[in-house]
Amino acid sequence: MGVLAVYGVKDAAAHIYYGLHNLQHRGQEGGGIATFDEDGAYYRYRGLGLLSEIFTNGEVKTLKGNLGIGSVKYANASKGGLDNVEPLFFHHFSGDFAVAADGNVVNSRQLATYLEKRGTIFQTGTDSEVLAHLIKKNAGEDRIVNIVKALNMMEGGFAFVIMTPNRIYAARDKHGIKPLCLGKLGDGYVVASESCAFNIMGAEFLRDVKPGEIVSLDSHGIRSTLFSRFSRHRMCAMEYIYFARPDSDIDGCNVHAYRKEAGRRLFRECPVEADIVVGVPESSLSAAMGYAEESGIPYEMGLVKHKYVGRTFIQPVQSMRELGVKMKLSPVQSIVSGKRIVLVDDSIVRGTTSLKIVKLLREAGATEVHVRIASPMMKYTCHYGVDTSTPEELLCSHRTLEEACEAIGADSLGYLSPESTRDSCFGCADPCQACFTGEYPTLLYNESNTEE
Repeated sequence: MGVLAVYGVKDAAAHIYYGLHNLQHRGQEGGGIATFDEDGAYYRYRGLGLLSEIFTNGEVKTLKGNLGIGSVKYANASKGGLDNVEPLFFHHFSGDFAVAADGNVVNSRQLATYLEKRGTIFQTGTDSEVLAHLIKKNAGEDRIVNIVKALNMMEGGFAFVIMTPNRIYAARDKHGIKPLCLGKLGDGYVVASESCAFNIMGAEFLRDVKPGEIVSLDSHGIRSTLFSRFSRHRMCAMEYIYFARPDSDIDGCNVHAYRKEAGRRLFRECPVEADIVVGVPESSLSAAMGYAEESGIPYEMGLVKHKYVGRTFIQPVQSMRELGVKMKLSPVQSIVSGKRIVLVDDSIVRGTTSLKIVKLLREAGATEVHVRIASPMMKYTCHYGVDTSTPEELLCSHRTLEEACEAIGADSLGYLSPESTRDSCFGCADPCQACFTGEYPTLLYNESNTEE
């Protein structure tokens, strides 16, 4: 998911709309924008699909006001449908407000049960609604106090943006697993999941929101509150490896620079003789460039990505992912025919995409296909927002390296080590690699751990 908030900017919705376009890679199932005008009137529009499919008839112009929040939704098989598309809006005697989120609260089911036993009725399956009810639970106090108390009850990797009629709150989890950054836009401010959103909006990057921090944006400017004294920098490694755009800077590290360095280290750890290096568009191209530079093997555009086709990994159903691979990529036959190829990809989750791409290259005449992955073997389920569902779905959860190589039909297969994955990151000294190592930065919960 991707979130964005604007405060103190004329025609906030238009700025949010364009900023969300630069976050579209973070979610393609749905999106929405909500605003308040100067009289406290609330406006919202949301829908399913890409932003260009949702806002088709001037709906952005109907969203009045100088502050607002927006979201793009990542396809999740268990939390689909329009009801779960954010921002969500809540009426309350203490004041109306809207919420949007990125990431995952690992104890949300326990918190929902806790609230339901005290009379709460839920309309969605979102973490944003859980947060909203926790905030309302202590409605007699200042809003910031309520938010601090609510966030301290939540565990996981998340970023929330909360909008009241005259203020924006932006919060990042205390482990720093999910990204969130702050920018200046004219006389106002903007908060976004990635700094790449600032570019199209004409905003100036100020800084990353700190782990465990709530940033308040209002007529007083920027104010900071720490909701937790415990804080760590455990940015999700998959943000650098796959999710984020290469023109984003996260926690002091440029994503493109990270991927190039990972590609260089990948060659040092997994060298192979070949004629050309081919990257899998788009998120693997930087790593392929690094591999080619370090190895001296020419980099070639052996695969072409078709425009207007979304990311196959974040499709919610396996059949959609398989069809998407065929629609998404085409081999350049005159480039790959008769060649020994190093195929560089950012990661292997289920193996479906890798199997199809290797087959496409062989059908186009490649004599050898050596697959090199610019991340470690993904063996464990992510609990912080990557919809890998069950360990059984993961290619490497129950296979050796040799068995995984055979499963995708490659001549050889090599992965980057967890140590090099960590050391490729210039800003975050200890990124979360739980999906690779099984070492989770937070407590994990199951259905039997429900709070009474």
